[in-house]
Amino acid sequence: MKLPDLTAEVPYCIPFHDLDPMAIVWHGNYARYFELARCALLNKIDFNYPQMEATGFLWPVIDLRVKYVRPLRFEQDIRIQATLEEAENRLKISYRILDAGSGEVQTRGHSIQVAVRKDNHEMCLVSPPVLFEKLGIEAPGHSTGGGI
Repeated sequence: MKLPDLTAEVPYCIPFHDLDPMAIVWHGNYARYFELARCALLNKIDFNYPQMEATGFLWPVIDLRVKYVRPLRFEQDIRIQATLEEAENRLKISYRILDAGSGEVQTRGHSIQVAVRKDNHEMCLVSPPVLFEKLGIEAPGHSTGGGI
C-alpha cells in the first residue's frame, strides 16, 4: 500500500521547567514533544483524537521508542517532526527532533498505535476504513481494478 507523504513539524523552545538536575531535558519530556508533532500530523488529515473517538475507535500508543542522539538544553530552539510510516494494521509514526539553527538531528524515535473499538475495547487487526478515507487512499482488500 502506497501511503501519501505526510509529515508535520512543530517549533519549540526548551523551557527551564523541562530540565532535569543535570541541566538537560528530562528524558520523560520527549514523549510529550513527540505528542505535539503527532497531533499536528493528525490534524493535517482531520483525524486527531476527538475525531478518532467520534468514529468509535480509540488509538492507544502500544510502543514508544526514543534514541537520544544529543542532549537538549535550556532555551534551545528545536523543530519536532512527525512522519506517517505505516497505516494498514497500525499507525507507525516516526519522529525527529532537530536543532532549529543547525538542522542537526538531536533525537529520533517512533510510536505505534493500534485501533481499539470504543464500545468493547477489542483491538482491531486491521485499521478501520475511516483511516484510509482520511488519508485519501483505498482501504486494503477493496481494489477497484479488474479481477481474475
